[in-house]
Amino acid sequence: MVDWLTRTIGRALAVYLSKPIKRYEPFSVHNAETLRAILKPGDVLLVEGNLRFSTAIKYLTQSTWSHAALFVGDTLKDSACEDETCELIEADLVAGVIAVPLSKYAHFNTRIVRPVRLTPEDRDAVVQFMVDSLGKSYDLKNIIDLLRYLFPTPPVPVRFRRRMLELGSGDPTRAICTALIAQAYQSVHYPLLPCVERRADQHHAGHTERELLHIRHHSLFTPRDFDVSPYFEVVKPTLVRGFNYKDLAWADGHSLRALKSSPPSRNACRNAS
Repeated sequence: MVDWLTRTIGRALAVYLSKPIKRYEPFSVHNAETLRAILKPGDVLLVEGNLRFSTAIKYLTQSTWSHAALFVGDTLKDSACEDETCELIEADLVAGVIAVPLSKYAHFNTRIVRPVRLTPEDRDAVVQFMVDSLGKSYDLKNIIDLLRYLFPTPPVPVRFRRRMLELGSGDPTRAICTALIAQAYQSVHYPLLPCVERRADQHHAGHTERELLHIRHHSLFTPRDFDVSPYFEVVKPTLVRGFNYKDLAWADGHSLRALKSSPPSRNACRNAS
């Protein structure tokens, strides 16, 4: 009875937290065709989400990114996502592990990060790990894990904000904190942000050290970690497609002078047009 009650409350909280908020304004977006032309299987798509719990995640992790999905290419070409191909796999707090089309994030700020020198065999293994996880659901009875997201900007000192995401060990934490993608990469021993231990090297003369990497538990990773990881490179579609600033079409001189003489505003770009 207690489990049923906590799960019911937990699901209600999850549904509430998964509702979009108003005043979300994308700055620079790419359509699905552009993303598809650049993305490779194994790439991670970071998303600046617009859901209620997204604000809390961005605040606690001091990052722009609140969500992540793994691109699997045409691996799921036989699975339709509302007449589109399912090319992303993600963990959703309410729906569990699902496949979604690229168009889902066509109107969001996104960033592509790519593992460096990942072998084709390990890339396929990472993708297969995610495919095998499809259909997994999350137990929402751990209400404590969900309550923290009711407060978008909790009054927590900077040094303790990340620790807020470590409270509790329930499934809601694993669903939100991109644990599944981290686990997929850890399954092939590809580093994300491992703990580094420095030890004196006994086999060499002098004061030399060697670094030993320790695997960090996958449930503690957040979208920000993929962005700051030294083992993932940022891929910007505009630059990859051959950016040349000389080809840009700027507004006429009068519009530029008007912009310079007036204070900047959030609607400056719209006003200039």
